[in-house]
Amino acid sequence: MDALRNWRDRSGLLNGLVRRLMLAWGFYAVLATVIFLLFDNSLVAQIILATTVVLGTAWLLLTQRGRQALIVAGVGISSLPQRWGASSVIVIGIAGVVGVLVAMLAMGEGFQNTLKQTGSDDTAIVLRGGSQAETNSVITRDQVPLISALAGIAKDGNGRAQVSPELSQVINLPTVSDGNDANAQLRGVGSEAWSLRPNVKMVKGRKFGAGLRELIAGQGAAKQFRGLEVGKQIELANQNWTVVGIFAAGDSHDSELWADGEVLASTYQRTSFQSVTVKLAGKDGFKDLKKALAADPRLKLDVQTTHDYYAKQSEGLTKLITALGIVIGAIMAIGAVFGALNTMYAAVAGRAREIATLRALGFRSLPVVVAVMLETMLLALLGGLLGAVLAWLVFNGYQVSTLGSNFSQVVFQFKVSPELLWNGLKWALGIGLVGGLLPALRAARLPVTTALRAA
Repeated sequence: MDALRNWRDRSGLLNGLVRRLMLAWGFYAVLATVIFLLFDNSLVAQIILATTVVLGTAWLLLTQRGRQALIVAGVGISSLPQRWGASSVIVIGIAGVVGVLVAMLAMGEGFQNTLKQTGSDDTAIVLRGGSQAETNSVITRDQVPLISALAGIAKDGNGRAQVSPELSQVINLPTVSDGNDANAQLRGVGSEAWSLRPNVKMVKGRKFGAGLRELIAGQGAAKQFRGLEVGKQIELANQNWTVVGIFAAGDSHDSELWADGEVLASTYQRTSFQSVTVKLAGKDGFKDLKKALAADPRLKLDVQTTHDYYAKQSEGLTKLITALGIVIGAIMAIGAVFGALNTMYAAVAGRAREIATLRALGFRSLPVVVAVMLETMLLALLGGLLGAVLAWLVFNGYQVSTLGSNFSQVVFQFKVSPELLWNGLKWALGIGLVGGLLPALRAARLPVTTALRAA
């Protein structure tokens, strides 16, 4: 009999242990699934997530245990003002995570958006074969007439090909912020540059004159660098250049200075160009131009639309900024999770008598778990909303500059889009899920008699 009794005791302990392990693994499986669905932007994942939310809401409203969970959660939420100091740790911590994450991603989004707005599908840029940017491209002067004669290039009213041979010169100018020298891009353009970029408009002064040492500055560059007011002179290559106008383009050209290409070439002793921008003739112009370039053995050149070219220039830096933002956000998120764990453990310990009383009245473990999770998720949502609002108010439209692919400053604005705000809220909810699960399980497993004696 003693042996049978010992076997039953061991069997009961083993079964209890197995049940607890299965319960824990089940919760973690649900947690991992929900977090995966939160961060998966595919349509199928969003449908599954929406269905889960609908079913969860229906369970809360229509089932007895769901209503019990709402009652327990209501009691906990109503007591938040009495323990707001501890609860604010969760809110402020998650707000910091969301604010930093959204700000970092908004910087990458703004930079990418600025370059994606540059160029169009009805113009193309011709570079040396294999060149990824203008800085490492060379197009000789004798190649320019050959390019102008190719099929696929539009003609103006006088029958001349609409092409603009251009070169880019990186110059040093003092910044407005601290007076230290920074790289600026001085672009030498041809006479057709204005028809190729109709979005470029003069907002102050006039255009530079052909054959003169005059330049115009983009409005972004004028705000970034000193000495670019209309009528001022700056010294470049030991020669004085006069700023005669300010232009607005609404894209990355706002960060540039423009001058006559031939004058710029003679000033810096440049014997060749770096790119040729052309106007495409109709919807098949790009295909015709690409085919004509491939058929001419004298022209080992590549061509792509200006829209595609500038979009590719943003890829590397955008990926770097995004990765950096995610890494920093993840590090801060770990700290926020620990803050949520400590706070919710303390909340569960402080409410031990309350939870034990509810358990004694017939409330089951599952409603207690759900109630603690709902409370944590509410605090996480508040923190996420606070961080998102602060990020939008502080950073949306905030203007900064960074080095572009041509090693010159590109002026752009942070762009806090609705998609980024939603991503920030998903991070907040994910932190709330992770930070609230263990305290919720502890509250559900707390023995009634132990909790009452401890209280």
